[in-house]
Amino acid sequence: MIFRFRIRVPEMYIAEIHVTLKEGILDPQGKTVHHALQNLGFESIDEVRMGKLIRLSFKNDTKEAAIRITNEACKKLLANPVIEDYKYELIEV
Repeated sequence: MIFRFRIRVPEMYIAEIHVTLKEGILDPQGKTVHHALQNLGFESIDEVRMGKLIRLSFKNDTKEAAIRITNEACKKLLANPVIEDYKYELIEV
C-alpha cells in the first residue's frame, strides 16, 4: 500500500512597489542627477525622474491578503496620493 501525503508549503509573497512623482510635479532631485550625468558626458539623456523602490515580504498570507495589505500600506503611508503614483508587482517565492 502506498500513502501519499500532501505537504502544504506556506505561501510567501514579496511586493515590489515603485513610487514616483506624478507627471507635472517638479522633481528637483531628478534635475540635479540629470545635470550631474550631463557633466559626466551623458549628453543623450533627456530627463531623469527619481523615485523609490519599497519591498514588502509576506509570509503565510494569501495572495489576496498580500494585495490588499500592499494597497492599504501604499495609500496610508508609502505614497503621497496628492503628488505620487505607485505601482507594484507581487512575486510568489
